[in-house]
Amino acid sequence: MSARWFIWGVPAAIYVAFFLWYTNLSGPLNPDEIDHFMGIIERQVEDPARIAQLRAFMEADTGDDFLMVNALHMKDVPDQIDGVALGDTSDDVMAKYMEYMWPALLVRASHPVMFGPAVSNVLDVVGVEGAEVWTAGAAMRYRSRRDMFEISTDPQFSGRHGFKAAALEKTIAFPIEDGLPLSDPRVLLFFVLLSVAGVLNALLPRKTS
Repeated sequence: MSARWFIWGVPAAIYVAFFLWYTNLSGPLNPDEIDHFMGIIERQVEDPARIAQLRAFMEADTGDDFLMVNALHMKDVPDQIDGVALGDTSDDVMAKYMEYMWPALLVRASHPVMFGPAVSNVLDVVGVEGAEVWTAGAAMRYRSRRDMFEISTDPQFSGRHGFKAAALEKTIAFPIEDGLPLSDPRVLLFFVLLSVAGVLNALLPRKTS
């Protein structure tokens, strides 16, 4: 294999492998998958309105990735449920929840795209009671709605979700589809690999006739 084939072939292989892992190639949820997930959810959730909302979210699946936007207000002292030790902070308890979430997310090409502590109370709020104080904000990227429901209906999730509830005073989470394609890592990786390959190709000695 010539040096130029190597310079261009390796980045191309890396990009194809990343694209195949990072992209949902299975399309939207199909009716059988929706029935499967709803069967689990209906055994866990008692609120009919929430059940209907989750079904509607599945049935409206586009097959695209999405972001779950979260506003978080951590408790000053977490609830003392099983698995929470005296002296644990709410951040410690949330970390117990994330011990399940991190591997489940990353294996499905899902990950945070934004996280940080609040630097002020709310500067503008309209039509919402009790929403003046938040302690952190985050946005989590999911490869697909299928991936999100695979994570949230896993029996391990129900065993960990109590830690999240014990750590949070309140939270709001809602999904959006990212309208800024330049923020997509697939776009960034493409240009990074193209640039690296181009530079290495330019450094190769030119053949002389």
